[in-house]
Amino acid sequence: MEKATKVLMVMGMLLGTGYSQKMVKIDGSSTVYPITEAVAEEFQKVYKDIKVVVGISGTGGGFKKFLREETDINNASRPIKESELELAKKKKIEFIEIPVAYDGITVVVHPDNTWCDYMTVSELKKLWEPSAQGKIKKWSQIRKGWPDKEIHLYGAGIDSGTYDYFTEAIIGKEGASRGDFVASEDDNVLVQGVSNDPLALGFFGYAYYEENKDILKAVAIDPEDGRGPVLPSVETIRSGKYFPLSRPIFIYVNVKSLEKPEVQKFVEFYLKNSKELVREVGYIPLSEQSYKLALERVKKKITGSIFGGKGSQIGVTLEELLKKEGK
Repeated sequence: MEKATKVLMVMGMLLGTGYSQKMVKIDGSSTVYPITEAVAEEFQKVYKDIKVVVGISGTGGGFKKFLREETDINNASRPIKESELELAKKKKIEFIEIPVAYDGITVVVHPDNTWCDYMTVSELKKLWEPSAQGKIKKWSQIRKGWPDKEIHLYGAGIDSGTYDYFTEAIIGKEGASRGDFVASEDDNVLVQGVSNDPLALGFFGYAYYEENKDILKAVAIDPEDGRGPVLPSVETIRSGKYFPLSRPIFIYVNVKSLEKPEVQKFVEFYLKNSKELVREVGYIPLSEQSYKLALERVKKKITGSIFGGKGSQIGVTLEELLKKEGK
């Protein structure tokens, strides 16, 4: 009886002091999600008293929550845009931009597609540009000799950083594309769509292709600069040969949130363990030096964006930008 009374007293004291489990709240990019989720799983094995919640609402959707201070961290598959940067300044929200991996946006078709092994950037533009809507409807309109059959398009939703980067790289203007395609911020939806449709073509992050390459076929991309078609791989993405669809991906951390020990521990754990976990989930790790420079950004609380709020930028060399900042 005496033992039960003591337990009740302790519970009462905890409730009276507003006891709650420590939590790290994250949202944003579906592309970055597999990395952050893997880090969260490993982190919670070590820090059992801290709960890490990871959501998916796309890079843009995640930034909306982040700039309402509903989350501590935003997963982002592109750098922060000028409009988002201005809102952060207006609301006096300071953040640290942390690159965590490389990705290659992968163009995919159904495995039964025997005609489309590669596409040029010009062909992709012809297919995806705004003026293609309602006009470019068949495979035969893309290249002579391709079947006179409907083409069914699947792609990242407009709140996705992948959509922003893809349109900038292929169309030449971020956010510009035809609108008559199946869109989703959840890459798994796109994987299912293309893998069940022999006439489909879609695009999403490399890890989702890597995880599902038994039910998908990657299309090599010809940047039309003389090097010929290049398939996405760890080597071609890291070297930048898979051009123009190779890119760095990020997490953004609210500086105020970083004052909480649980968030500080999580971010440091993320950078110290990224190299191994990034590889495990199918993405391409940064160099050892880049992770060290990124950790320095956190320790020194270097705020703002090394990309100047310009959003998606094609063919950037991340290491050079980080080194320049560190001088």
